[in-house]
This record gives sequence, C-alpha cells and structure tokens, in this order.
Amino acid sequence: MNQLIFATNNQNKVDEVKALLAGILNVISLKDAGIEIDIPEPHDSLEENADEKSRCIYNLTGKNCFSEDTGLEVFALDGAPGVRSARYATAEESFQNNTEKLLFNLRNTTNRQAQFRTVISLIVDGQTHQFEGICEGTISTSESGNHGFGYDPIFIPNGSSNCFAEMTMEEKNKFSHRKKAVSKLVSFLQQHYGQN
Repeated sequence: MNQLIFATNNQNKVDEVKALLAGILNVISLKDAGIEIDIPEPHDSLEENADEKSRCIYNLTGKNCFSEDTGLEVFALDGAPGVRSARYATAEESFQNNTEKLLFNLRNTTNRQAQFRTVISLIVDGQTHQFEGICEGTISTSESGNHGFGYDPIFIPNGSSNCFAEMTMEEKNKFSHRKKAVSKLVSFLQQHYGQN
C-alpha cells in the first residue's frame, strides 16, 4: 500500500499508530519524511485542527497524508480541556502540569465522567476524509502507572479498573480512542486501494 505521512511531531503518537498499522500501511513521521515544521493548531475544534495539519503537509508535499487531533473531554468541566488538552496548564506542553491542573479542577466534584476523542483527517488523492474514535471513562483521584503519555495516568476507560498508564500498549488498544479511529482509517484505505 502507498506510503502515508503522519503529520505530527509527537513521537508518542507516531509510535502508537505505527504499532496499530504494522504490516498494514507504511506510515512515516514528519521527521522520517525530512519535514521540520511546527504545524499550528489555531482552531476551536478537533476536526478543524486535524484538517489544518493534514492540509498543511499535503500542500507542502503533494503526498497522501493524515493527521489527528485528540482531546480529553471532561463532562463536569463543560468538555474542557478538549481541544486545549496538550496545553491545558501552560502555553508549552507539559503532561505533568496538565494532569495536576485537571485533578485540582475536579477536587470538589463527584462527577468524574470523561471521554477521549480522536479525529483523524486523511487526504488521499486530493480528497479529505475524517474518522472519529471515542473512549469513555472516568478521571481517577490520583495518578498511577508509568506507561503511555498525557492524561494516561488518570484516565480509567469504562470496562477496566486500571488507568491507561497501568496498561501495556496491547491492553490499551482494546479500549483506545486512537485505535478506533485508526481502524476506520484502515478500513477506508483497504476499500480505496481494493485490498482485503
């Protein structure tokens, strides 16, 4: 199957997606493609930010590519941090500061329902397609585990008693929002290229 550029500088996301697509698609990161660019995420929705990133790389290279934007949406906080998940606490990305701020903001509430939502924007042969994956769960009262990244130490998916950071990659992928979105991406590409 044709090569796809994954329009992200987040190596954790690259590793996750490569593991999901091993043997199915040849995915290369921006770094692998020799592209050094920090793509802006100026919009107020995951859908628009995902499109911004894939369109930027497609316009730059003319090659098929995809991007994704993921947000943690906490019901008691009206969907925050949402589209601002990566920079919830400060202008610079800090997983630890983001997690601490979220736990602080939930300190007086018993409603800890949340969901991770991933939106993938694929541009193939000049056409844009979007795929969504959702994982519902709850926010724990303290951090645990040392796997994963971002909010993984405090997010417990429905159907498990462990947070993402306590799971192996294989265990996480049984629940993962990113896995669900990537599965839709793979199904589309297999149909598009006529592969089984």
